[in-house]
Amino acid sequence: MHKTSRSFLFLLLVLFLLHSLSKIQGLPQQNSISPIDLSALQQIENSLTDVPSSRAPPSARFFTSWDFSSHDPCSTFAGITCSSPFLNPRRLTSLILGTGLSGSLGLAGSLSPSISNLTELNQLVLNPGIVTGPIPAQLGSLRNLRVISLTNNRLTGSIPLSIYALPNLHTLDLSNNQLWGSIPPGISHLDQLKVLVLASNRLSGEIPNELPTQLLHLDLKNNFFSGTLPARMPLSIRYLSASGNSMWGPLNRLESLSELVYLDISMNRFSGTIPPSLFRSSLLSMLLQRNNLSGGVPQQKNTTTPLSSSSSSSSSLKLDFYGEGSIVDLSHNMLTGELPAGAFSGVETLFLNNNRFTGKVPKEYVESLYSGGTKTLYLQHNYLTDFPIISDLKLPDSVSVCLSYNCMVPPVGLTACPASAGEQLSRPAYQCSKFNNGGSTG
Repeated sequence: MHKTSRSFLFLLLVLFLLHSLSKIQGLPQQNSISPIDLSALQQIENSLTDVPSSRAPPSARFFTSWDFSSHDPCSTFAGITCSSPFLNPRRLTSLILGTGLSGSLGLAGSLSPSISNLTELNQLVLNPGIVTGPIPAQLGSLRNLRVISLTNNRLTGSIPLSIYALPNLHTLDLSNNQLWGSIPPGISHLDQLKVLVLASNRLSGEIPNELPTQLLHLDLKNNFFSGTLPARMPLSIRYLSASGNSMWGPLNRLESLSELVYLDISMNRFSGTIPPSLFRSSLLSMLLQRNNLSGGVPQQKNTTTPLSSSSSSSSSLKLDFYGEGSIVDLSHNMLTGELPAGAFSGVETLFLNNNRFTGKVPKEYVESLYSGGTKTLYLQHNYLTDFPIISDLKLPDSVSVCLSYNCMVPPVGLTACPASAGEQLSRPAYQCSKFNNGGSTG
């Protein structure tokens, strides 16, 4: 074939390939965002506005990039994610409102019901701001929603019942708003729900006896919930917080929750004894303070390596260790009896103050302090009689111990107490005598 003809054919082939490639690359321009979604975004912008901040330049405002004359909002609008460019038209799949930056005060205004027109949406996030008004009930029509996070704003009204019927919902976080009302029993039908965070609102009523069976994270703190713990707690739950409510009753419904890692039901009116099953090293945070709990703390098997004055280094100790950052707070209850020897070995922060514990402080507590496993130990305002220090060893500088207002004079140097402990180092003798003889004290 003539060289010129071959060159011409090669040129045609190149042009054909370039044309094909341009069609593929041109899909985002040709297959633009759905007009329905674009109209919804326009109405969403009309109902919200950036809060001016002297800490952030105007260019950092969220809606700066929302130019509705843009040929491709999917690529230029902040906070949105669209479906594949091979779909025609493209649909919104994720909407994150607000920059979430530390210098930003967020958005103001209200949530437009037009969000419900984004029918392919699977994630809706509202970053912290001062958005007011109700949560649109129309969100319940977005059957693909997996994540709803509308935190740290000023949303009011009740949580729409329609949200509790979303079949694919994985995460519902409405914390730190001004929402009121109750949690309906129908929430148990959300069999995909793993995370439920309703903390710091004005919600009330009782927690439903049945919750989603696959729930991993439940945070209801700082509301006005009353009643007892649910009769059938999800066995899968790992994080449970219901502190700062008005709940009451025994804790026996926690016994079967073997997956718990974090438990905070402080500042309620729970009563009765603490289930022995809660005293395990896999439960890294157990916050039960400021309730009406009574009875003793069960003894646990102790595997602590004894610490003696002949030990050359505290680093050689082997302790039952709850883990770095572990905390147990049983303070401000009515717990009695002697302190258990091995239940709290290696708990990093241990608050047992303001109870009615008696007897000597077990040597295991002291060993854990000297080894550095325990860094804070508050035992003030009990009826303890002795703290067995090891005279030829020095406590680490990072350790804080408070022993004031017990039936002993605290050893010199062990008075790192909060102001609430008061100035009296020990109880009056008549209180100790009266208590030890079975009487009650103030």
